[in-house]
Amino acid sequence: MADLRKIIIDEREIEVDPAMTLIQACEVAGIEVPRFCYHERLSIAGNCRMCLVEVVGGPPKPAASCAMQVRDLRPGPEGQPPVVKTNSPMVKKAREGVMEFLLVNHPLDCPICDQGGECDLQDQAMAYGVDFSRYREPKRATEDLDLGPLVETHMTRCISCTRCVRFTTEVAGITQMGQTGRGEDAEITSYLNQTLDSNMQGNIIDLCPVGALVSKPYAFTARPWELTKTETIDVMDALGSNIRVDTKGREVKRIMPRNHDGVNEEWISDKSRFVWDGLRRQRLDTPYIRENGKLRPASWPEALSAAAAAMKGKKVAGLIGDLVPVEAAFALKQLVEGLGGNVECRTDGAKLPAGNRSAYVGTASIEDIDSAKYIQLIGTNPRLEAPVLNSRLRKAWAAGTNIGLVGEAVDLTFDYAHVGTDRAALQSLLDKDFGDVVDAPSLIIVGQGALREADGEAVLAAAMELAEKTNSKLMILHTAAARVGAMDVGAVTEGGLSAAIEGAEVIYNLGSDEVDIDAGATVIYQGSHGDRGAHRADIILPAAAYTEENGLFVNTEGRPQLAMRAAFPPGEAKENWAILRALSAETGDALPFDSLAQLRQALVAAVPHLAKIDTVIENEWQKLPAKSLGKASLQNAVSDFYLTNPIARASALMAELSAGAKARANAPIAAE
Repeated sequence: MADLRKIIIDEREIEVDPAMTLIQACEVAGIEVPRFCYHERLSIAGNCRMCLVEVVGGPPKPAASCAMQVRDLRPGPEGQPPVVKTNSPMVKKAREGVMEFLLVNHPLDCPICDQGGECDLQDQAMAYGVDFSRYREPKRATEDLDLGPLVETHMTRCISCTRCVRFTTEVAGITQMGQTGRGEDAEITSYLNQTLDSNMQGNIIDLCPVGALVSKPYAFTARPWELTKTETIDVMDALGSNIRVDTKGREVKRIMPRNHDGVNEEWISDKSRFVWDGLRRQRLDTPYIRENGKLRPASWPEALSAAAAAMKGKKVAGLIGDLVPVEAAFALKQLVEGLGGNVECRTDGAKLPAGNRSAYVGTASIEDIDSAKYIQLIGTNPRLEAPVLNSRLRKAWAAGTNIGLVGEAVDLTFDYAHVGTDRAALQSLLDKDFGDVVDAPSLIIVGQGALREADGEAVLAAAMELAEKTNSKLMILHTAAARVGAMDVGAVTEGGLSAAIEGAEVIYNLGSDEVDIDAGATVIYQGSHGDRGAHRADIILPAAAYTEENGLFVNTEGRPQLAMRAAFPPGEAKENWAILRALSAETGDALPFDSLAQLRQALVAAVPHLAKIDTVIENEWQKLPAKSLGKASLQNAVSDFYLTNPIARASALMAELSAGAKARANAPIAAE
């Protein structure tokens, strides 16, 4: 670490790294400096001039604190620490002047602007501006942009802070936004009026400090002070992004990211942010029983006794879906195994070895991406499987990390060395002499697509051998939010899915909608949406979605996190664990807990590391024995980012986005 330097800010003496900017030093000292263009995760633009401070002994004018480093300050005449003032008359006058200029062309939209009540410009105009206007000329106006179905634009409100341009270029990795013109004619626009082609674009809504970029689906539906805000966890992919769900009455109105440096920083994908309209469509809100080939509504006692009667004395198999909290997976395992049946969570056929956490989770944390010098991707397209992780890979690449890929050649928004598409390319890596790579911090990321084929375990063993050979950490990139937690509680059957359901007379399907179940077996479906699983079911038990119950989820790096209830399930639907507890009483072998707290005590007693909330658990390295690799190419697990689960498939907006992505992929190029 560099030598610390002393600096005096508003008569407070602090020691900071000389590479820090003055605005960061002020934050360390606990002093607020207003800003519009500066953002700690984006490059420095220095163009809004709101963060002006006075440097004592410097030039007789205020300095932009975001663009000046501590090392640029001169000490006093006798070597005293440099002095910075953030509240002197010079600074106050400068801020008032800047704010007056910013408001010169800003329209008085506050009463009808969606940003009203949580707008940086409003707040800072109140705190640092003046209470009058000297401007009498007509205000300039600009045309709004069409950026697609997610981001609504009101470009007359824009103050040219360029946060959206820097985010889309640096983090999302697309080049469609920029600024044209100079002076009065300067405006943010998109190249050739293109819509944004990114599954991270919703983040520019949060970044915009004014109401120029707002959420199109949320427009005019609520004010921020009407919303109940719940901090919870996202389940649209296995990253476990930290989110805030805002509800008005019983309805989810919007989903926002929360900052968590170790997981999602402060970004979320568009599916995580906009899937909320799928939470109220195609919902199962009452139990159903199939009679004479048709489903009819039933009462809970009737449905539970029918399910219990179907299960008694029969061979039962339990399937665990992709969005199931750990508690429900644990309860189903106890219920089905108590009846002598099998449970399976690897419903996509992934060859993840049970009981070996270093093989189904790995040894790396998401933060290891930041410090890795070499990253090898195997059979994965993180841009579709975990867009926020992909932007982190892009950040590492921009800082000089070398990235390689074995698998389908896809656009990841950054350059990588494409080793090949098939197993032979993976074998060629194993045969290679790596030399100095062994000494550099390295990372291998294995996707689910690589593990779904018949030789999935051989691919995983090869990846573990490569990790050992190059002294790398290993990460298994999951696509299902429930998978790691279900593997932790041991909801697996030797031989996988086919072995679990072989000869089963009754299949208890807990929210697994990606599986085709053959005719013959009686299917009891417990889930939230009328998707594929409900169509095949003989008895339907309506359950809560992820925003409607408290639950535990373990993310792709093995970090247990708590999801909190933000709303209540519709109609007659109940929480997942409660349905299983009630059903167990009907089967005559009641599960030994009557509340979620008791269930969690039993869960932690069985799997102690699940008590370590928000901690990445260190896994003991257990290498798999080498097996012969097949010949086929590696296929990616996700082909349509927007329609991967029943909630997304119920969302009209996700269907529109999916259709738009397909149309863009098939668009003719100029020469055709």
